Order: sequence, then C-alpha cells, then structure tokens
Amino acid sequence: PHRTELYEDPPLGCWPIVYSPDYNITFMGLEKLHPFDAGKWGKVINFLKEEKLIADDLIVQAREATDEDLLVVHTRRYLNKLKWSFVVATITEIPPVAFLPNFIVQRKVLKPLRTQTGGTIMAGKLAVDRGWAINVGGGFHHCSSDKGGGFCAYADITLAIKFLFERVQGVSRATIIDLDAHQGNGHERDFMDDPRVYIMDAYNRYIYPGDGFAKRAIKRKVELEWGTEDTEYLQKVHTHVEGALNEFKPDIVVYNAGTDILDGDPLGGLAISPQGIVKRDEVVFRAARSRGVPVLMVTSGGYQKRTARIIADSILNLHSLGLLGRERPACALGSPSLAHMVRDSARDFSNLS
Repeated sequence: PHRTELYEDPPLGCWPIVYSPDYNITFMGLEKLHPFDAGKWGKVINFLKEEKLIADDLIVQAREATDEDLLVVHTRRYLNKLKWSFVVATITEIPPVAFLPNFIVQRKVLKPLRTQTGGTIMAGKLAVDRGWAINVGGGFHHCSSDKGGGFCAYADITLAIKFLFERVQGVSRATIIDLDAHQGNGHERDFMDDPRVYIMDAYNRYIYPGDGFAKRAIKRKVELEWGTEDTEYLQKVHTHVEGALNEFKPDIVVYNAGTDILDGDPLGGLAISPQGIVKRDEVVFRAARSRGVPVLMVTSGGYQKRTARIIADSILNLHSLGLLGRERPACALGSPSLAHMVRDSARDFSNLS
C-alpha cells in the first residue's frame, strides 16, 4: 500500500471522534442553494462542547484525503472529471457552481468533501483500535468508484473499508448498515460481487436514486413507505440489524446514520421523531457493541436545521448509556427487548409533546 497520513495514530487521550473545521462549506451563500445545511458538522461539535462532552484538544483532527488515497477506490478518469466545474455542479446539485473557476470549486467545495472523506478513513482505523469511532461528517453513499451524485463526490464508505482490508490485519469482513432515507447505491455498486461485504439498507423506496442495478448488492433490503413512523421503523431496524449481524459475522460495522429520516425532511419523505433517531442509533450501537464488533458511524444526509442538535443528542445518549467506551460496555451485553425500546420511544415522544 502507498504511504498515507490518514493512518497515523492520534494522541492516546483523544476521543475517537473525528472532525475538522474544514468540513463546513461556505462560499458567497452558494451553499444555501442546496437544502443541505453545509455547516451542520460544526454545529454538532459546538453542541457537544456546550454539553462538556468534548473539547478541541480531545477531538481527532481530520486530514484531507490525497489523490493517492482516493485512487485506492476511484479511477483516475473520475478524479480528472472533477476538474470540470460543471461536473461538480451536477454532483452537488448547485447549478451556479458550473460557472466558477475550477480552482475555487476545488478549494471551497471539494476540499471540505475530501477532508470529510479523510475523516471517514481515519475513523475506520480508530474504530478497530478503540471499539468505536464517529466521523462527524462523511457518509457519501451515492458515490462509487467512477460516478458521483446526490451531493456525494467521493466514496468515503468504500474507501474506509478498502483501507482496512488492505492495511489492518484481522479485518477481512465488513457489514454496512445504511439507515439514511435514501438507498446507498454508491457503496452497493462498489461491493456488488464482493463476498467480504454484507450490506443492509433501509430506505424510502420511492425517492432518489431508485438504482435497481445497485439493489442487487443488498443482502438485507428494507424498503419503507412514505411517512413511516417511529414504532414500525424501530421495529424493522431492530429486527434487521440483529438479523444482519447474526447472519454474517463482520470485523467492522460501518453505520451510515443519515438524519434525513426526520419528520418534515424535504427529501426523505419519512416521519421519524428526534427521539426515534436517537433510539435508532442506540439500537445499532447496542447490536454491534454487544457482539464486540467495532462500529464506525458517519452522519450522511439530513436536510433540516435541527438535525445537528439531534446528532449531538444521539452521541450524548450513547455516551450516557456507556456505549462509547474502550471495552465492551456491560450495559450493552443484555440487549433490551424491542417492546421496551418502542415503549420508551413512545414515552419520550409524549413527554416532548
């Protein structure tokens, strides 16, 4: 393998939470032309600081993925295409980007995405070393080795897994649990015929990308209806996450934790409450941690201003339950019954109302 800075060990005192201020996209208000909150990653970190969970010197600073890093998965031809501003405009769904000089597009749009991609690769190794890791960005699950789309210009999930397979002894099987509201067609295309990777994907069946070819790679497909609510959703997630991890024993779980399932999301079309999202993340972490399987979480889609607060609340909840720790947490060993969890979620929801 090539020499990379992404696998250098961070200081031991750091939490395996990866972030850089370079994640946030700001350029003359252009970022406001896409429903994505292009500053949500920094807001998550600020909420966690306010709650005294982390401080700047405890966060692992993400580094930008270099061309050499990206070529582990991407074709040279695809990376060259990104030197055309109109291609980046199509991928990010921000039409005026097409009219900007490409050096500006590289610096203001693609560098943040490359830094988040580097963050996901770094978090992969950290998860194996520490039992868990969270990249506060990443989750670009519509990008494959030779094609971007849906705001995803780099295939960070594929890259993180390929890096682990190539560089970390004892990691040869991975499970992707993709719970963003959209189908994760990028990593599905990349791992189409790879028996080392098991994909579970739960998504709104009626929305973008509707990639029938990519669906062939999904081992556990959970197609949701418009407006699916907490009780049904959590039941399905619990059943299928447990089923997936019983069916295939991975060395790492990559969890794509999109918050675009939130009720009112302009693109997701589902109706999950904030408490439902927090509970969903708990289900995944409990399932992985109780089996002693390292888990890497990326934050993916979420197109409302309030998603940053929900992501922060979810991380705080995981911490309060002892699911973020060096060892397998005792409280995770006995997984609570689903009835309990749905009841708790309903109670949380009624308290909120």
